[in-house]
Amino acid sequence: MRKWGPLVAVSLGVFMLLTDVSIVIVALPDIGAGLDMGFDGLQWVLDGYALALAALLLGLGALADRAGRRRVYTAGLAVFALASLACGLAPDGATLVVARIVQAAGGAAMSATAMALLNLAYRGRDRAVAFGVWGAVSGAASAVGPVAGGLLTEYLGWRSVFLVNLPLALAGGVLARRTLTESRDPRARRLDLPGAAAFTVAAGAAVLALIRGGSDGWTSPAVLGAGAAAAVALTVFLLVERRSPAPLLDLALLRRPAFTGVLLCGAVYSAAAFSALPYTSLWLQSVLGLGPMATGLSLLPMSVTAFTVSALAGRRLAGLPTAVPLAGGLAVIGLGGLLQAVLDGSSGRLALLPGLTLTGLGVGAVSPILASGAMAAVPPERGGMAGGALNTFRQLGQAFGIAVFGLVLHRGLRDAVAGHPAAADPDAAASALSAGRPPAGLSGELVRRAFATALDQTLLAAGIAALAGAALVAVLLRRTPATAGADGRPAGERPGGERPGARPAAPVRR
Repeated sequence: MRKWGPLVAVSLGVFMLLTDVSIVIVALPDIGAGLDMGFDGLQWVLDGYALALAALLLGLGALADRAGRRRVYTAGLAVFALASLACGLAPDGATLVVARIVQAAGGAAMSATAMALLNLAYRGRDRAVAFGVWGAVSGAASAVGPVAGGLLTEYLGWRSVFLVNLPLALAGGVLARRTLTESRDPRARRLDLPGAAAFTVAAGAAVLALIRGGSDGWTSPAVLGAGAAAAVALTVFLLVERRSPAPLLDLALLRRPAFTGVLLCGAVYSAAAFSALPYTSLWLQSVLGLGPMATGLSLLPMSVTAFTVSALAGRRLAGLPTAVPLAGGLAVIGLGGLLQAVLDGSSGRLALLPGLTLTGLGVGAVSPILASGAMAAVPPERGGMAGGALNTFRQLGQAFGIAVFGLVLHRGLRDAVAGHPAAADPDAAASALSAGRPPAGLSGELVRRAFATALDQTLLAAGIAALAGAALVAVLLRRTPATAGADGRPAGERPGGERPGARPAAPVRR
Protein backbone atom coordinates (compact mmCIF):
# COMPACT_ATOMS: atom_id res chain seq x y z
CA MET A 1 0.00 0.00 0.00
CA ARG A 2 2.94 2.31 0.70
CA LYS A 3 4.00 2.12 -2.94
CA TRP A 4 0.61 3.07 -4.35
CA GLY A 5 -0.45 5.36 -1.52
CA PRO A 6 0.35 8.57 -3.44
CA LEU A 7 -1.71 7.33 -6.39
CA VAL A 8 -4.69 6.54 -4.16
CA ALA A 9 -4.42 9.90 -2.36
CA VAL A 10 -4.29 11.92 -5.56
CA SER A 11 -6.95 9.82 -7.29
CA LEU A 12 -9.38 10.34 -4.40
CA GLY A 13 -9.03 14.09 -4.67
CA VAL A 14 -9.36 14.16 -8.45
CA PHE A 15 -12.35 11.81 -8.30
CA MET A 16 -14.14 14.13 -5.87
CA LEU A 17 -13.55 17.37 -7.74
CA LEU A 18 -14.52 15.89 -11.12
CA THR A 19 -17.54 14.02 -9.78
CA ASP A 20 -18.79 17.24 -8.22
CA VAL A 21 -19.09 18.75 -11.69
CA SER A 22 -21.63 16.14 -12.81
CA ILE A 23 -23.14 14.88 -9.55
CA VAL A 24 -24.95 18.18 -8.99
CA ILE A 25 -26.66 18.15 -12.40
CA VAL A 26 -29.22 15.54 -11.40
CA ALA A 27 -29.84 17.23 -8.03
CA LEU A 28 -30.66 20.67 -9.52
CA PRO A 29 -34.49 20.40 -9.44
CA ASP A 30 -34.42 19.29 -5.79
CA ILE A 31 -31.95 22.05 -4.91
CA GLY A 32 -34.18 24.63 -6.59
CA ALA A 33 -37.25 23.41 -4.74
CA GLY A 34 -35.49 23.03 -1.40
CA LEU A 35 -33.90 26.49 -1.39
CA ASP A 36 -36.52 28.26 -3.52
CA MET A 37 -33.95 29.11 -6.19
CA GLY A 38 -34.86 30.49 -9.59
CA PHE A 39 -33.25 29.67 -12.93
CA ASP A 40 -30.46 32.26 -12.53
CA GLY A 41 -29.55 30.86 -9.13
CA LEU A 42 -29.39 27.29 -10.39
CA GLN A 43 -27.10 28.42 -13.21
CA TRP A 44 -24.76 29.97 -10.65
CA VAL A 45 -24.61 26.72 -8.65
CA LEU A 46 -22.90 25.24 -11.72
CA ASP A 47 -21.19 28.31 -13.16
CA GLY A 48 -19.74 29.50 -9.84
CA TYR A 49 -17.90 26.18 -9.55
CA ALA A 50 -16.67 26.15 -13.16
CA LEU A 51 -15.60 29.80 -13.11
CA ALA A 52 -13.65 29.50 -9.87
CA LEU A 53 -11.82 26.46 -11.24
CA ALA A 54 -10.97 28.33 -14.44
CA ALA A 55 -9.86 31.50 -12.67
CA LEU A 56 -7.63 29.86 -10.06
CA LEU A 57 -5.95 26.93 -11.83
CA LEU A 58 -3.01 28.84 -13.31
CA GLY A 59 -2.35 30.94 -10.23
CA LEU A 60 -2.50 28.02 -7.80
CA GLY A 61 -0.16 26.01 -10.00
CA ALA A 62 2.41 28.80 -9.75
CA LEU A 63 1.82 29.09 -5.98
CA ALA A 64 2.36 25.34 -5.56
CA ASP A 65 5.69 25.53 -7.37
CA ARG A 66 6.87 28.08 -4.80
CA ALA A 67 5.14 27.04 -1.57
CA GLY A 68 5.21 23.26 -2.03
CA ARG A 69 2.95 21.01 -4.05
CA ARG A 70 1.98 18.67 -1.22
CA ARG A 71 1.18 21.63 1.01
CA VAL A 72 -1.08 23.23 -1.60
CA TYR A 73 -2.73 19.90 -2.44
CA THR A 74 -3.57 19.04 1.18
CA ALA A 75 -4.74 22.61 1.84
CA GLY A 76 -6.98 22.36 -1.20
CA LEU A 77 -8.36 19.04 0.04
CA ALA A 78 -9.20 20.59 3.41
CA VAL A 79 -10.87 23.62 1.79
CA PHE A 80 -12.84 21.34 -0.52
CA ALA A 81 -14.09 19.27 2.43
CA LEU A 82 -15.10 22.28 4.53
CA ALA A 83 -16.84 23.92 1.58
CA SER A 84 -18.67 20.65 0.84
CA LEU A 85 -19.94 20.70 4.43
CA ALA A 86 -21.08 24.30 3.95
CA CYS A 87 -22.87 23.31 0.71
CA GLY A 88 -24.63 20.45 2.47
CA LEU A 89 -25.79 22.72 5.30
CA ALA A 90 -26.59 25.80 3.17
CA PRO A 91 -29.78 27.52 4.43
CA ASP A 92 -30.36 29.49 1.23
CA GLY A 93 -29.30 29.79 -2.39
CA ALA A 94 -26.77 32.60 -1.90
CA THR A 95 -24.89 30.59 0.74
CA LEU A 96 -24.82 27.56 -1.55
CA VAL A 97 -23.38 29.53 -4.46
CA VAL A 98 -20.65 31.07 -2.28
CA ALA A 99 -19.83 27.66 -0.80
CA ARG A 100 -19.60 26.20 -4.31
CA ILE A 101 -17.10 28.89 -5.31
CA VAL A 102 -14.96 28.12 -2.24
CA GLN A 103 -15.31 24.41 -2.99
CA ALA A 104 -13.96 25.01 -6.50
CA ALA A 105 -11.00 26.93 -5.05
CA GLY A 106 -10.04 23.81 -3.13
CA GLY A 107 -10.60 21.71 -6.23
CA ALA A 108 -8.36 24.01 -8.27
CA ALA A 109 -5.54 23.52 -5.76
CA MET A 110 -5.87 19.74 -6.12
CA SER A 111 -6.17 19.82 -9.90
CA ALA A 112 -3.18 22.15 -10.32
CA THR A 113 -0.84 19.87 -8.35
CA ALA A 114 -2.06 16.32 -9.10
CA MET A 115 0.10 15.58 -12.14
CA ALA A 116 3.25 17.04 -10.57
CA LEU A 117 2.77 14.93 -7.43
CA LEU A 118 2.37 11.74 -9.43
CA ASN A 119 5.30 12.67 -11.64
CA LEU A 120 7.49 12.96 -8.54
CA ALA A 121 6.19 9.82 -6.83
CA TYR A 122 6.76 7.36 -9.68
CA ARG A 123 9.34 6.51 -12.33
CA GLY A 124 9.49 4.29 -15.39
CA ARG A 125 6.80 1.62 -15.70
CA ASP A 126 5.25 2.59 -12.35
CA ARG A 127 4.73 6.11 -13.67
CA ALA A 128 2.95 4.78 -16.76
CA VAL A 129 0.70 2.64 -14.54
CA ALA A 130 0.00 5.58 -12.21
CA PHE A 131 -0.99 7.95 -15.00
CA GLY A 132 -3.08 5.23 -16.62
CA VAL A 133 -5.00 4.63 -13.40
CA TRP A 134 -5.33 8.37 -12.80
CA GLY A 135 -6.78 8.83 -16.30
CA ALA A 136 -9.19 5.94 -15.77
CA VAL A 137 -10.35 7.44 -12.47
CA SER A 138 -10.91 10.79 -14.19
CA GLY A 139 -13.05 9.11 -16.83
CA ALA A 140 -14.93 7.02 -14.30
CA ALA A 141 -15.79 10.15 -12.30
CA SER A 142 -17.81 11.51 -15.22
CA ALA A 143 -19.60 8.20 -15.64
CA VAL A 144 -20.36 7.75 -11.93
CA GLY A 145 -21.48 11.35 -11.29
CA PRO A 146 -25.03 11.33 -12.72
CA VAL A 147 -25.91 7.93 -11.24
CA ALA A 148 -24.38 8.71 -7.85
CA GLY A 149 -26.16 12.06 -7.82
CA GLY A 150 -29.46 10.40 -8.66
CA LEU A 151 -29.05 7.67 -6.06
CA LEU A 152 -28.07 10.06 -3.28
CA THR A 153 -30.70 12.67 -4.12
CA GLU A 154 -33.54 10.18 -4.40
CA TYR A 155 -32.84 8.27 -1.18
CA LEU A 156 -30.91 10.69 1.05
CA GLY A 157 -31.83 14.13 -0.28
CA TRP A 158 -29.88 16.67 -2.32
CA ARG A 159 -27.66 17.73 0.58
CA SER A 160 -26.04 14.28 0.56
CA VAL A 161 -24.40 14.92 -2.83
CA PHE A 162 -22.12 17.36 -1.01
CA LEU A 163 -21.81 15.64 2.35
CA VAL A 164 -20.61 12.42 0.73
CA ASN A 165 -17.32 14.22 0.04
CA LEU A 166 -16.43 14.38 3.74
CA PRO A 167 -15.35 10.74 4.33
CA LEU A 168 -13.55 10.66 0.99
CA ALA A 169 -11.69 13.88 1.80
CA LEU A 170 -10.74 12.59 5.23
CA ALA A 171 -9.30 9.38 3.78
CA GLY A 172 -7.51 11.31 1.04
CA GLY A 173 -6.05 13.78 3.52
CA VAL A 174 -4.68 11.06 5.80
CA LEU A 175 -3.10 9.26 2.85
CA ALA A 176 -1.68 12.49 1.43
CA ARG A 177 0.02 13.40 4.72
CA ARG A 178 1.51 9.93 5.04
CA THR A 179 2.57 9.13 1.49
CA LEU A 180 3.13 12.29 -0.59
CA THR A 181 6.59 13.82 -0.73
CA GLU A 182 6.91 17.59 -0.65
CA SER A 183 8.47 19.26 -3.69
CA ARG A 184 9.10 22.74 -5.02
CA ASP A 185 10.47 24.22 -8.20
CA PRO A 186 13.74 26.07 -7.42
CA ARG A 187 13.18 28.12 -10.58
CA ALA A 188 9.54 28.90 -9.82
CA ARG A 189 8.28 32.18 -11.24
CA ARG A 190 6.79 34.82 -8.98
CA LEU A 191 3.03 34.99 -8.63
CA ASP A 192 1.25 37.12 -11.21
CA LEU A 193 -1.41 38.47 -8.85
CA PRO A 194 -2.52 41.40 -11.09
CA GLY A 195 -3.00 39.01 -14.01
CA ALA A 196 -4.93 36.51 -11.89
CA ALA A 197 -7.20 39.24 -10.51
CA ALA A 198 -7.90 40.75 -13.93
CA PHE A 199 -8.66 37.34 -15.44
CA THR A 200 -11.05 36.47 -12.61
CA VAL A 201 -12.96 39.75 -12.99
CA ALA A 202 -13.15 39.41 -16.78
CA ALA A 203 -14.52 35.85 -16.70
CA GLY A 204 -16.94 36.46 -13.84
CA ALA A 205 -18.32 39.70 -15.24
CA ALA A 206 -18.81 38.21 -18.71
CA VAL A 207 -20.78 35.24 -17.36
CA LEU A 208 -22.81 37.55 -15.10
CA ALA A 209 -23.76 39.66 -18.13
CA LEU A 210 -24.85 36.57 -20.07
CA ILE A 211 -26.93 35.13 -17.23
CA ARG A 212 -28.60 38.41 -16.29
CA GLY A 213 -29.12 39.45 -19.90
CA GLY A 214 -31.76 36.82 -20.49
CA SER A 215 -33.89 37.90 -17.55
CA ASP A 216 -33.12 41.62 -17.09
CA GLY A 217 -32.70 42.61 -20.74
CA TRP A 218 -29.50 43.47 -22.58
CA THR A 219 -29.85 47.21 -22.02
CA SER A 220 -30.34 47.02 -18.26
CA PRO A 221 -27.73 48.94 -16.21
CA ALA A 222 -26.56 45.75 -14.45
CA VAL A 223 -25.94 43.91 -17.73
CA LEU A 224 -24.26 46.87 -19.42
CA GLY A 225 -22.09 47.44 -16.36
CA ALA A 226 -21.04 43.79 -16.19
CA GLY A 227 -20.24 43.78 -19.91
CA ALA A 228 -18.13 46.92 -19.59
CA ALA A 229 -16.31 45.52 -16.56
CA ALA A 230 -15.53 42.32 -18.48
CA ALA A 231 -14.11 44.27 -21.44
CA VAL A 232 -11.96 46.50 -19.23
CA ALA A 233 -10.69 43.59 -17.14
CA LEU A 234 -9.82 41.55 -20.24
CA THR A 235 -7.86 44.50 -21.65
CA VAL A 236 -6.00 44.86 -18.36
CA PHE A 237 -5.24 41.13 -18.32
CA LEU A 238 -3.75 41.23 -21.82
CA LEU A 239 -1.62 44.29 -20.98
CA VAL A 240 -0.39 42.73 -17.73
CA GLU A 241 0.49 39.46 -19.41
CA ARG A 242 2.41 41.21 -22.18
CA ARG A 243 4.56 43.14 -19.71
CA SER A 244 4.93 40.64 -16.88
CA PRO A 245 8.30 38.84 -16.60
CA ALA A 246 6.42 35.82 -15.20
CA PRO A 247 2.95 35.79 -16.78
CA LEU A 248 0.19 33.33 -15.99
CA LEU A 249 -0.07 32.74 -19.73
CA ASP A 250 2.66 33.56 -22.21
CA LEU A 251 0.63 35.25 -24.96
CA ALA A 252 3.30 34.31 -27.50
CA LEU A 253 2.06 30.73 -27.24
CA LEU A 254 -1.26 31.82 -28.74
CA ARG A 255 0.58 32.63 -31.97
CA ARG A 256 1.13 28.89 -32.39
CA PRO A 257 -1.84 27.62 -34.43
CA ALA A 258 -1.54 24.13 -32.96
CA PHE A 259 -1.72 25.38 -29.38
CA THR A 260 -4.57 27.76 -30.13
CA GLY A 261 -6.40 24.94 -31.87
CA VAL A 262 -6.10 22.65 -28.84
CA LEU A 263 -7.32 25.41 -26.48
CA LEU A 264 -10.26 26.14 -28.77
CA CYS A 265 -11.06 22.43 -28.92
CA GLY A 266 -10.98 22.18 -25.12
CA ALA A 267 -13.39 25.09 -24.71
CA VAL A 268 -15.85 23.99 -27.41
CA TYR A 269 -15.67 20.36 -26.30
CA SER A 270 -16.65 21.21 -22.73
CA ALA A 271 -19.40 23.59 -23.84
CA ALA A 272 -21.00 21.46 -26.54
CA ALA A 273 -20.80 18.08 -24.79
CA PHE A 274 -21.61 18.99 -21.18
CA SER A 275 -23.17 22.44 -20.80
CA ALA A 276 -26.64 21.45 -22.03
CA LEU A 277 -26.88 18.44 -19.70
CA PRO A 278 -28.29 20.46 -16.76
CA TYR A 279 -31.20 21.60 -18.94
CA THR A 280 -31.77 18.06 -20.17
CA SER A 281 -31.90 16.97 -16.52
CA LEU A 282 -34.51 19.64 -15.78
CA TRP A 283 -36.64 18.40 -18.69
CA LEU A 284 -36.39 14.79 -17.57
CA GLN A 285 -37.41 15.57 -13.99
CA SER A 286 -39.58 18.67 -14.09
CA VAL A 287 -41.48 17.85 -17.28
CA LEU A 288 -41.37 14.08 -17.69
CA GLY A 289 -41.59 13.48 -13.95
CA LEU A 290 -38.64 11.10 -13.67
CA GLY A 291 -36.95 10.69 -10.31
CA PRO A 292 -33.30 11.63 -9.78
CA MET A 293 -32.13 8.02 -10.08
CA ALA A 294 -33.96 7.42 -13.37
CA THR A 295 -32.59 10.75 -14.66
CA GLY A 296 -29.03 9.73 -13.82
CA LEU A 297 -29.48 6.44 -15.64
CA SER A 298 -30.94 8.28 -18.64
CA LEU A 299 -27.77 10.38 -18.95
CA LEU A 300 -25.44 7.43 -18.36
CA PRO A 301 -25.08 6.23 -21.99
CA MET A 302 -22.94 9.24 -22.91
CA SER A 303 -20.51 8.75 -20.03
CA VAL A 304 -20.24 4.98 -20.46
CA THR A 305 -19.65 5.28 -24.20
CA ALA A 306 -17.02 7.97 -23.70
CA PHE A 307 -15.19 5.95 -21.05
CA THR A 308 -15.25 2.80 -23.20
CA VAL A 309 -13.97 4.53 -26.34
CA SER A 310 -11.24 6.36 -24.41
CA ALA A 311 -10.07 3.19 -22.68
CA LEU A 312 -10.14 0.90 -25.71
CA ALA A 313 -9.07 3.25 -28.50
CA GLY A 314 -7.06 5.94 -26.69
CA ARG A 315 -3.62 4.56 -27.65
CA ARG A 316 -4.59 4.14 -31.30
CA LEU A 317 -6.06 7.63 -31.47
CA ALA A 318 -2.85 9.05 -29.98
CA GLY A 319 -0.88 7.74 -32.95
CA LEU A 320 -2.95 9.74 -35.45
CA PRO A 321 -2.38 13.38 -36.48
CA THR A 322 -3.86 15.58 -33.78
CA ALA A 323 -6.53 17.01 -36.07
CA VAL A 324 -8.14 13.62 -36.63
CA PRO A 325 -9.31 12.80 -33.08
CA LEU A 326 -9.82 16.43 -32.01
CA ALA A 327 -11.63 17.89 -35.03
CA GLY A 328 -13.25 14.54 -35.83
CA GLY A 329 -14.39 14.06 -32.24
CA LEU A 330 -15.90 17.55 -32.12
CA ALA A 331 -17.77 16.82 -35.35
CA VAL A 332 -19.22 13.63 -33.84
CA ILE A 333 -20.22 15.58 -30.70
CA GLY A 334 -21.96 18.08 -32.97
CA LEU A 335 -23.86 15.34 -34.78
CA GLY A 336 -24.82 13.89 -31.41
CA GLY A 337 -26.27 17.24 -30.36
CA LEU A 338 -28.28 17.49 -33.59
CA LEU A 339 -29.55 13.93 -33.10
CA GLN A 340 -30.79 14.81 -29.62
CA ALA A 341 -32.70 17.82 -30.96
CA VAL A 342 -35.69 15.73 -32.11
CA LEU A 343 -37.94 16.22 -29.09
CA ASP A 344 -41.63 17.11 -29.13
CA GLY A 345 -44.45 17.14 -26.64
CA SER A 346 -44.81 13.36 -26.78
CA SER A 347 -41.11 12.47 -26.48
CA GLY A 348 -39.81 10.31 -23.66
CA ARG A 349 -36.33 9.77 -22.32
CA LEU A 350 -35.48 7.13 -24.94
CA ALA A 351 -35.55 9.84 -27.60
CA LEU A 352 -32.21 11.07 -26.21
CA LEU A 353 -30.45 7.69 -26.34
CA PRO A 354 -29.04 7.74 -29.92
CA GLY A 355 -27.78 11.30 -29.62
CA LEU A 356 -26.25 10.82 -26.17
CA THR A 357 -24.46 7.68 -27.35
CA LEU A 358 -23.08 9.45 -30.43
CA THR A 359 -21.95 12.38 -28.28
CA GLY A 360 -20.17 9.90 -26.01
CA LEU A 361 -18.25 8.54 -29.02
CA GLY A 362 -16.98 12.04 -29.76
CA VAL A 363 -16.09 12.72 -26.12
CA GLY A 364 -14.17 9.44 -25.98
CA ALA A 365 -12.15 10.45 -29.05
CA VAL A 366 -11.29 13.95 -27.83
CA SER A 367 -10.64 13.47 -24.11
CA PRO A 368 -7.47 11.29 -24.21
CA ILE A 369 -5.79 13.51 -26.83
CA LEU A 370 -6.28 17.02 -25.48
CA ALA A 371 -3.48 16.98 -22.89
CA SER A 372 -0.86 15.41 -25.14
CA GLY A 373 -1.87 17.75 -27.96
CA ALA A 374 -1.32 20.79 -25.73
CA MET A 375 2.05 19.50 -24.54
CA ALA A 376 3.25 18.69 -28.06
CA ALA A 377 2.33 22.18 -29.31
CA VAL A 378 4.65 24.13 -26.98
CA PRO A 379 8.32 24.00 -25.94
CA PRO A 380 9.02 21.46 -23.18
CA GLU A 381 9.71 24.15 -20.58
CA ARG A 382 6.20 25.54 -21.15
CA GLY A 383 4.49 22.20 -20.56
CA GLY A 384 3.13 23.13 -17.14
CA MET A 385 1.73 26.41 -18.42
CA ALA A 386 0.18 24.63 -21.41
CA GLY A 387 -1.54 22.08 -19.20
CA GLY A 388 -2.88 24.77 -16.90
CA ALA A 389 -4.13 26.85 -19.83
CA LEU A 390 -5.92 23.84 -21.31
CA ASN A 391 -7.70 23.08 -18.04
CA THR A 392 -8.62 26.75 -17.72
CA PHE A 393 -10.11 26.89 -21.21
CA ARG A 394 -12.07 23.69 -20.60
CA GLN A 395 -13.66 25.17 -17.48
CA LEU A 396 -14.30 28.48 -19.24
CA GLY A 397 -15.98 26.62 -22.07
CA GLN A 398 -18.31 24.89 -19.65
CA ALA A 399 -19.07 28.10 -17.75
CA PHE A 400 -19.85 30.11 -20.87
CA GLY A 401 -21.75 27.18 -22.37
CA ILE A 402 -24.05 26.96 -19.36
CA ALA A 403 -24.72 30.70 -19.58
CA VAL A 404 -25.23 30.85 -23.37
CA PHE A 405 -27.36 27.71 -23.64
CA GLY A 406 -29.36 28.93 -20.66
CA LEU A 407 -30.15 32.05 -22.71
CA VAL A 408 -31.27 29.89 -25.62
CA LEU A 409 -33.50 27.78 -23.36
CA HIS A 410 -35.01 30.84 -21.67
CA ARG A 411 -35.77 32.51 -25.00
CA GLY A 412 -37.32 29.33 -26.39
CA LEU A 413 -39.58 28.97 -23.36
CA ARG A 414 -40.54 32.64 -23.47
CA ASP A 415 -41.51 32.46 -27.14
CA ALA A 416 -43.43 29.22 -26.60
CA VAL A 417 -45.68 30.63 -23.83
CA ALA A 418 -45.99 34.22 -25.09
CA GLY A 419 -49.61 35.15 -25.59
CA HIS A 420 -51.01 32.55 -23.22
CA PRO A 421 -53.35 34.07 -20.60
CA ALA A 422 -51.47 32.36 -17.75
CA ALA A 423 -48.20 33.89 -18.96
CA ALA A 424 -48.92 37.60 -18.75
CA ASP A 425 -45.19 38.16 -18.18
CA PRO A 426 -43.49 35.78 -20.64
CA ASP A 427 -40.02 36.31 -19.13
CA ALA A 428 -41.23 35.48 -15.62
CA ALA A 429 -43.14 32.47 -16.93
CA ALA A 430 -40.06 31.24 -18.79
CA SER A 431 -37.90 31.61 -15.66
CA ALA A 432 -40.43 29.65 -13.62
CA LEU A 433 -40.65 26.92 -16.26
CA SER A 434 -36.88 26.60 -16.57
CA ALA A 435 -36.60 26.25 -12.79
CA GLY A 436 -39.16 23.44 -12.81
CA ARG A 437 -42.06 25.46 -11.37
CA PRO A 438 -44.52 26.19 -14.20
CA PRO A 439 -47.03 28.98 -13.57
CA ALA A 440 -50.54 27.95 -12.57
CA GLY A 441 -52.87 27.85 -15.52
CA LEU A 442 -50.46 26.33 -18.04
CA SER A 443 -51.68 22.92 -19.13
CA GLY A 444 -49.39 19.91 -18.87
CA GLU A 445 -49.51 19.51 -22.64
CA LEU A 446 -48.36 23.11 -23.20
CA VAL A 447 -45.56 22.73 -20.67
CA ARG A 448 -44.30 19.54 -22.35
CA ARG A 449 -44.47 21.07 -25.80
CA ALA A 450 -42.86 24.37 -24.76
CA PHE A 451 -39.98 22.75 -22.89
CA ALA A 452 -39.34 20.21 -25.66
CA THR A 453 -39.19 23.00 -28.25
CA ALA A 454 -36.85 25.13 -26.12
CA LEU A 455 -34.60 22.18 -25.30
CA ASP A 456 -34.47 21.28 -29.01
CA GLN A 457 -33.19 24.79 -29.73
CA THR A 458 -30.63 24.47 -26.95
CA LEU A 459 -29.32 21.12 -28.19
CA LEU A 460 -29.32 22.43 -31.76
CA ALA A 461 -27.16 25.37 -30.64
CA ALA A 462 -24.75 22.98 -28.91
CA GLY A 463 -24.53 20.82 -32.02
CA ILE A 464 -23.88 23.78 -34.33
CA ALA A 465 -21.23 25.13 -31.94
CA ALA A 466 -19.42 21.78 -31.99
CA LEU A 467 -19.53 21.54 -35.79
CA ALA A 468 -18.25 25.10 -36.18
CA GLY A 469 -15.52 24.39 -33.63
CA ALA A 470 -14.56 21.22 -35.51
CA ALA A 471 -14.06 23.20 -38.72
CA LEU A 472 -11.88 25.83 -37.00
CA VAL A 473 -9.82 23.21 -35.14
CA ALA A 474 -9.25 21.29 -38.36
CA VAL A 475 -7.88 24.44 -40.02
CA LEU A 476 -5.61 25.32 -37.08
CA LEU A 477 -4.28 21.77 -36.69
CA ARG A 478 -4.04 20.80 -40.35
CA ARG A 479 -0.23 20.75 -40.31
CA THR A 480 0.24 19.37 -36.83
CA PRO A 481 1.99 15.97 -36.61
CA ALA A 482 0.87 13.13 -34.40
CA THR A 483 0.83 13.90 -30.68
CA ALA A 484 2.32 10.57 -29.76
CA GLY A 485 4.58 7.90 -31.08
CA ALA A 486 3.83 4.24 -31.44
CA ASP A 487 4.37 3.68 -27.73
CA GLY A 488 1.54 6.09 -26.86
CA ARG A 489 3.71 8.73 -25.16
CA PRO A 490 3.37 12.41 -26.07
CA ALA A 491 5.70 13.58 -28.79
CA GLY A 492 9.14 14.38 -27.47
CA GLU A 493 8.71 12.47 -24.23
CA ARG A 494 11.40 10.06 -23.11
CA PRO A 495 10.71 6.50 -21.98
CA GLY A 496 10.91 7.54 -18.33
CA GLY A 497 8.08 10.00 -18.82
CA GLU A 498 10.34 13.08 -18.80
CA ARG A 499 10.64 15.64 -21.53
CA PRO A 500 13.90 16.74 -23.12
CA GLY A 501 15.39 19.60 -21.16
CA ALA A 502 12.97 19.24 -18.26
CA ARG A 503 14.36 18.89 -14.76
CA PRO A 504 12.72 16.60 -12.25
CA ALA A 505 10.89 18.27 -9.38
CA ALA A 506 13.19 18.80 -6.43
CA PRO A 507 12.09 16.83 -3.38
CA VAL A 508 12.09 18.60 -0.03
CA ARG A 509 12.64 16.88 3.28
CA ARG A 510 9.56 16.69 5.46
